[in-house]
Amino acid sequence: MDTATTFLGVEASLTGRRWIGPDVNAVRASETLHQQTQLPMAVCQVLARRGVEAMEAETFLTPSLRDLLPDPRSLRDMEKAAARFLLAVKNRQRIAVFADYDVDGGSSAALLLVWLRQMGREATLYVPDRIDEGYGPNDEAMAQLAAKHDLIICVDCGTLSHGPIAAAKGADVIVLDHHLGGETLPDCHAVVNPNRQDEDGALAHLCAAAVVFLMLVEAGRQLREVEVKGPDLMAMLDLVALATVADVAPLVGVNRAFVRQGLKVMARRERVGVSALSDVARMDTAPSAYHLGFMLGPRINAGGRVGKADLGARLLATEDPHEAAALSEKLDLLNTERRDVENAVRAQALAQAEERGTDGALVWAASAGWHPGVVGIVAARLKEATGRPAVVIGIDEGIGKGSGRSITGIDLGACIQKLAIQGILLKGGGHKMAAGLTVEEDKLEEAMAQLTALLEKQGAHLRGPSDLRLDGMLMPAAASVELTEAVESAGPFGAGASAPRYVFADMRIFSARRVGETHLKVSFGDGHSSRLDAICFGAFDSPIGPALEAHGGAHFHLAGRLDINTWQGRQSVQLRLEDAARV
Repeated sequence: MDTATTFLGVEASLTGRRWIGPDVNAVRASETLHQQTQLPMAVCQVLARRGVEAMEAETFLTPSLRDLLPDPRSLRDMEKAAARFLLAVKNRQRIAVFADYDVDGGSSAALLLVWLRQMGREATLYVPDRIDEGYGPNDEAMAQLAAKHDLIICVDCGTLSHGPIAAAKGADVIVLDHHLGGETLPDCHAVVNPNRQDEDGALAHLCAAAVVFLMLVEAGRQLREVEVKGPDLMAMLDLVALATVADVAPLVGVNRAFVRQGLKVMARRERVGVSALSDVARMDTAPSAYHLGFMLGPRINAGGRVGKADLGARLLATEDPHEAAALSEKLDLLNTERRDVENAVRAQALAQAEERGTDGALVWAASAGWHPGVVGIVAARLKEATGRPAVVIGIDEGIGKGSGRSITGIDLGACIQKLAIQGILLKGGGHKMAAGLTVEEDKLEEAMAQLTALLEKQGAHLRGPSDLRLDGMLMPAAASVELTEAVESAGPFGAGASAPRYVFADMRIFSARRVGETHLKVSFGDGHSSRLDAICFGAFDSPIGPALEAHGGAHFHLAGRLDINTWQGRQSVQLRLEDAARV
């Protein structure tokens, strides 16, 4: 039974959410943990929320691959995939890597390219153009690669590519993927995918780069059996961490170890591509999960969205500092272009969706001329604005290519895959939370009606704005660097493992000014001597920005998570503001 109660009486915040305070049982559990472990109370609150017992606390706070890495052979086809990969390496066969154009695909490809280079081998990188070719393998590309290569490895794609893989005549194909599998698998040498229908789902939370990493672990094991030393895989964990966070994989189980250890590797600045991109993004502190998801990830994705699809993978794989610098500058420029394109499409899509209505089980928008590289981001913005699953589609020459984002508890990927199987969509598939689709323009209305009906069966139309769960209340004077560092020790935080959110109650706003087009910088305090700064990203895409900018001396409850801000070597705490409520 949920014993949580409305916090500070906030039934509808500025964003329409009900604030829920700490669960009574969680409070008791955190107090017990504190007594048993002597860990800071803020850390015990996180552990209690995760269901961690006292005897598990130390292991949870120091996640290691030694404790958490699964046996690669627990995944079907893993041994044969690694064996075929090593045969190609041993016999100097021609290898091609066919990768998706996002961060997960680029990181997956880079893992293979870097590993092969350290073994004295090279491989051909092929990343399809998002507009001309679309997602995943296609007949023409696979046939051309097969004509010149002995082995094709599809990473972050391929599980549903029966036809294109059949077109790769004369070459063996290995699929290393994590997208939802269908009733049948393509006819190829191996399909390693924790989301195959004949898997038990224990590793369903892995991204594609993690699957590739496990294949390289198995390859290392097979090399040791013949007394051959393989590359240092621990030094490649930065790529796995980047993909895990950017692909919004849940930060649970081994994913926590991947990210925690990968951030340590990244902090050493040994990968010239990641270092160059960090410099372009003006990252001046040790990398965190936030940096991966919001600073590096969008720039790497920009190549696949509005530029040349292989830029991200090339950046992550290069060992040439000059090439790394040039690619980073290019991706940064493309990311700026992506933002401009996204803002234009978002405004039109939101207006169209509001005209159609946002109370149903699905919010959707479609139009000719919308760049397919930004429809996924815009779908995410519509989902955030409406609390409903959202699909945004760009139409070109009678064909619509779109992307969808879902809300917690609603499986969008399965619904879209079902419509593809029924022939209502030309193509479709993905995950519970994100999916892609291709549809004929004259079937668009029917497809969206059918999708709405499927989502209604899951109760998507009954959802309101999600509750905002809060971990406690703080005063500005208590928001110290020491407290924030203690909380961070229980991380990493992200999908499936949200950071603690605190409320600063009845705060006076001293200043609120717009930063850039949509962000807001706030200075607030309790009316005494203590002040705290806050940053609210995307504030003017919600009611928060206008309300706080025109505060007029009113007091507000402010909710968010704590961050450490470093400026010229000095550290201070700031609130990453997520919501606010009038007092």
